[in-house]
This record gives sequence, structure tokens and C-alpha cells, in this order.
Amino acid sequence: MSLTRREVLQGVAASAFLRQLAFSAQVSSPSERTKLSMPGPFPGKVVGVEHSGSIAGNKYQAPVIETMMHKGMKELTGSDWADSWKMFVKPGERVGIKVNPVGSPHVISAPEVLHQIIDGLRAAGIRAEDIVVYDRYRAQFHKAGFHTWLPQGVRKSSAVEEYETVQLGIEGYDKEHYMDMPLTLPGYDVSNETARRSYAANFITKEVDKLINLCLLKDHQSAGVTLALKNLSHGLVNNVCRSHATTTLNFCNAFIPAVVQMPVIRNKAVLHILDGVKALYHGGPGARPQFVWEHKAMYFATDPVALDHVGWRKIDEQRVAVGKPKLVDDKPDKFSTYTHRQPEHVEIAGAMGLGVFDWAKIDYKHHKLG
Repeated sequence: MSLTRREVLQGVAASAFLRQLAFSAQVSSPSERTKLSMPGPFPGKVVGVEHSGSIAGNKYQAPVIETMMHKGMKELTGSDWADSWKMFVKPGERVGIKVNPVGSPHVISAPEVLHQIIDGLRAAGIRAEDIVVYDRYRAQFHKAGFHTWLPQGVRKSSAVEEYETVQLGIEGYDKEHYMDMPLTLPGYDVSNETARRSYAANFITKEVDKLINLCLLKDHQSAGVTLALKNLSHGLVNNVCRSHATTTLNFCNAFIPAVVQMPVIRNKAVLHILDGVKALYHGGPGARPQFVWEHKAMYFATDPVALDHVGWRKIDEQRVAVGKPKLVDDKPDKFSTYTHRQPEHVEIAGAMGLGVFDWAKIDYKHHKLG
């Protein structure tokens, strides 16, 4: 599918505006970066680990997942299991794990992967009571069954009870940490501070010192993909529906990187593990069975931009394999209704210094174990 000159020029103009909007967003409470702040100690590096036996009969195979996790962490850090985790956390720290229930029941964070992350943290000396598994909505967390998977002592947390389309309530959020952008839901005035701000959840500002980002390999009808960056941007702050209020009022390109650049997120989210054992190539974020495929691979990085660029390519490869256009060329249908998908949020995040987007500069190694 080829684009006309007018469409190309419109796309360039829109991209420039979105970049400007993202760069102009104001964030509160600046803090000093550390060597673990994004893009972390391994900018541009992504490790993929594939195993044909990772899933059988629609069930993750725990021993194989363990092998994949150990391999991925070793290849990323160059250290064995315990020492690889010690690179990111230290005893006495409170460590959160951001899970994802949105594609329930077909593509969600898996207990077998979650248990390995918890095992790694414990091997690094983190006490069970200092590990907190989180999703923004308590009701979705429980509906997905996450609370039933937690080993003894491991805690759970959320920001609010249930999903709402108008998310201006700030109970559960921290007034001192926000991203301010001149973008509101239709019907709200941009002079309204609450309407133009997204406040960080108390979870990320007050409850944890570090965050492990357990994300999924999924299509998203407005953002194009929902991988490492979007798992943070739409899972850790309120007032996110303004980023894709209607099928044409879509600003995910600007909103996602503007949120992730918030110091409290950029400095605390130190490791990103992308579970692609089961994945989604169309119709996201909710997962319909006809668009789910067994990708049988996982990806490891401290750089969410490089990781998301790899994931974006994997989704496009699957789309082309089943006869669908790549994400940037896709047109609306009954499953994906937004006029223009915006996976370009990954590139804009790279331009904002959150990681490496340039494919020529990404160090991607893929390991097939079986």
C-alpha cells in the first residue's frame, strides 16, 4: 500500500506537532537520574529468547519459562541469576512489579513469568514483604486472578477500584508528581489544571523504590503497539483517556513519552521484561482469540525504546505473515477503529532521550533454545 504525497506531508506535519507537544509537556518534582534511569546501563541492547516448548495446550510451561528467564537475564547483564538481579535492586529496597490484565483472559501477564521475577528479586536479597505486584485498577487485578498467584508475604497494590472513562479523580494519586500537557477530554477547558494533568499513582511515588515492568507483546488500535512504554504511561497515572478520546482525537504519540519522562517513572522503572510467549497482532488492547498467536519468545532490556522497536517489528512481521498491512499502513475496521494508529510514540520517546530508536544502533540478539 503506497501513500500519496499529500498523505506523506500530512503525516510529517502531524509528527512534528506531536513531537512539539510531547517536548512541551511539563513534569513536576524533578529528581537526579542514576545509572539505572532510562535507558539504563544497556542503552540500545535487547535480548530475545525463544523456545518452542514455552507453551503447550495454551498453558505456559514453567520449567521452560525458568530456562528462558535465566538465559535472558544472563545475556542482558553478563551475570548469573542472582547477580543479574543485584544489578538492579538491593536489600532493603521496596520493589514493584507492574503487571497487565487488559487482554484477559487470552493475553495477560502469566504467573509463570511473575514467579520467576519474584524468585530473581528474592535471590537478590529482597524480602517478600518488600515486593509489591501492581495494576492500576484493583477490580481488573482481581478479575485476572493476579492476587491468587502471589507467594506468601508478597503484597499487592492498585491506584483505584475500577476503570472510568473520565479519570479526573485524584484519590490514589500524588498531587506532587504530574505531567501537565495542553490536552483535555472534549468538553473540558484547558485552563482546568486537573483536566490537563496526569498525576502519578501513590504506588510509584510512595510505595516502591524500583519498578520491574512486566509488559506484553500486543497490538493497540490507537497507540499502534502497547509494549514497555505504554504499560508505564497508561498504568501509572490518571487522566489517560485524553490521549485517545475519540477515533480521530488521538494523541498517544505525544502523551506516552511525555508521561514516561516523568522523573518518578524514568528513574524507578529499571528493567523491562516483555512476555511474547502469547501475543496479539490486531484488535488490541482487548484480546480476541482470532488475533492471538503463540510467538514463544521473551525479550529483556533496560531501554524501553529499543525494546518497543523490536516488539513493533515482531508484530508487523506477524501481520504481514497473515496478510495484513503493517501498523502504519493499516486502515480502520470493526476491530480497530482509530483513523491513524500511532506506534510512532516509540520514535518520539527515543528523540526525548528515553532510549535508542535508530535500528542501526540497536544491539538485538535473538537466542533460540529449543
